Amino acid sequence: MTEGGTTARSDLRGGAAWVGFGLLILIGSWRMERFESMGAQLYAMPGFVPALLGGTLVLLGLVLMLRGWARRRHEAAAADGATAPLLNGRISTTLALTLLYAAVLIGRLPFWLATALFVAAFVALYAPPEQARTRRLVVALLAGVITSAVVTWVFQYIFLVRLP
Repeated sequence: MTEGGTTARSDLRGGAAWVGFGLLILIGSWRMERFESMGAQLYAMPGFVPALLGGTLVLLGLVLMLRGWARRRHEAAAADGATAPLLNGRISTTLALTLLYAAVLIGRLPFWLATALFVAAFVALYAPPEQARTRRLVVALLAGVITSAVVTWVFQYIFLVRLP
């Protein structure tokens, strides 16, 4: 194990998984109706945002794979050959938070409030442990409020999407 508990192998595997997931999103967005016959603009097409997100996931997955490949040369092979579990505590917590946001908060609370709570909880949980608790909470609340405001504004005024 090296910095942050990651290994070159986990970076390679994780990067490959993100590249695959991003490609699936890109393929799905490409197959979506584009409404070209109705004169739709590129940024207003239903597949535009998913394509941007999928492309970003592919790009960041490749960066993670390159990092793993570069680190692989510098890591000594593990003596016992033990590998990290596929689902660790951080991944499980992330999945649980995301499911809570999507299945419980969205639709029951206004979108802006649900998003602010989700982002604030995420930032507070994953802030560096050496940070003072007060600073961690203030940063988490600011991140939640700012992210929620920006996302809400972009979807309502640029993409013209009514949010729940």
